[in-house]
Amino acid sequence: MSMLAILIPLGLVLVVIAVMILLWAVRDGQFEDLESPAWQIVLDDDASPEAQKTTKPPS
Repeated sequence: MSMLAILIPLGLVLVVIAVMILLWAVRDGQFEDLESPAWQIVLDDDASPEAQKTTKPPS
């Protein structure tokens, strides 16, 4: 029974922390656009940034 006196407040503290983190993420805009990052991988250019750089031809 004494273990419940420890676990219930500890559980409530963890829930409050989780809700605070969720509210912070929502206010910060983490959930605004969930589709674009996934499509950026699919629609990315085939060439790497190093290959896109123009270099001088040898003289």
